[in-house]
Amino acid sequence: MSKIYQFMNCRILRDSTIVREDLWVRGGKILNPRDVFWMEKSKADEQIDCCGLIIAPGFIDVQINGGFGVDFSSPSDNVAEGVEKVAKNLLQHGCTSFCPTLVTSEERMYKMLVSKIKRRPGGIHGAEVLGTHLEGPFINPEKKGAHKEHLIRSLENWTYQDFESFYGTLEDCSLTTIAPELAGNMSIIEELVKRNIVVSIGHSTANLAMAEQAARKGATFITHLFNAMLPFHHRDPGIVGLLTSDHIPKPIFYGLIADGIHTHPTATRIAHRSHPKGLVLITDAIIALGLPPGVHNLGPMKVEIDHEKAVLAGTNTLAGSVASLDFCVQRFMEMSGCSMVEAIEGATLHPAQLLNIQHRKGTLDFGSDADLIFLDDQLNVQATLIGGRPVWIRKRKGLIARILQNKFNLTNEVFGS
Repeated sequence: MSKIYQFMNCRILRDSTIVREDLWVRGGKILNPRDVFWMEKSKADEQIDCCGLIIAPGFIDVQINGGFGVDFSSPSDNVAEGVEKVAKNLLQHGCTSFCPTLVTSEERMYKMLVSKIKRRPGGIHGAEVLGTHLEGPFINPEKKGAHKEHLIRSLENWTYQDFESFYGTLEDCSLTTIAPELAGNMSIIEELVKRNIVVSIGHSTANLAMAEQAARKGATFITHLFNAMLPFHHRDPGIVGLLTSDHIPKPIFYGLIADGIHTHPTATRIAHRSHPKGLVLITDAIIALGLPPGVHNLGPMKVEIDHEKAVLAGTNTLAGSVASLDFCVQRFMEMSGCSMVEAIEGATLHPAQLLNIQHRKGTLDFGSDADLIFLDDQLNVQATLIGGRPVWIRKRKGLIARILQNKFNLTNEVFGS
């Protein structure tokens, strides 16, 4: 039987509260210590001093276009290798699961790319791939953002079979963004939801009534709130109005790029205070995440990076971000004035609930996957664990690094700078 690890001298995030409590792990899962004591009459094989750090679930990013020199939407013979490179580099940012996101592209490109991006578990090789997020091409050209207009398509009268045929396969698709005004009677939303694909409203000119209809058909998410949609208006609040609508079957989730560039701090506070339980922090990061300033690819387009801002080359149009998810969590807490717990849950519990995987991800509940991050009081990631084993540690000479090295016999590739 696998070893039982008891993480001690730590504060853990459980039931929306940070408490001083030990965390027990075996076989990659979080254990109930009562079962160990009373049913198995056993004790921990290894006790690990966590130096007073906070233990939280690993971060989950449901919208990331690439990073570290990789663009998921660019043609490549090594698509899987590109995904793996991003997955590996995300560990330093506390991200243990993600949805590789594909922007509007040609049909032949989708057929080449989608089939090669497979779900796979996380580990020392990188964060878990939860399935693709197909952000295009069924969006409104009036709100195309950084998407190529001539590649945009309508969904009028499309069936699920048409949808699947267009992409080639939806076997490893977790989420798709569509503009509901392009989807006719929106029956396609119902068909997608029946097949466990999350439908998000985005890149859209939909008014509130149309957005509410999409939610009644099964849409449960808003793609990067405030961006690429009609601005809030007091007579028709548009998609933003879904945050407080009482004409939808259940509360909506909304993605927010909390990099301090895509959304003004005041708008951030309005969204959070209106609907805190719907917050899903996303990066919408592109190829230039982790790279120096310059010109880089985003699908078929060129993007210019100037410090923390990414725009379509030669324009002022924002083209995704160069922010990491740990940065977004910190920045969101600063901008919104929310609690530490609320900021963390925006990148853990809520995205897991959105994807309906909260039984195994996004919490430290008994039986959940032991995908963990060690945080200091400023929410800086000190270590990342997947399945209860360290896969990234900030630096080799730190105290927590020495403790984990001793307990897990780690290789050099685990240690960051």
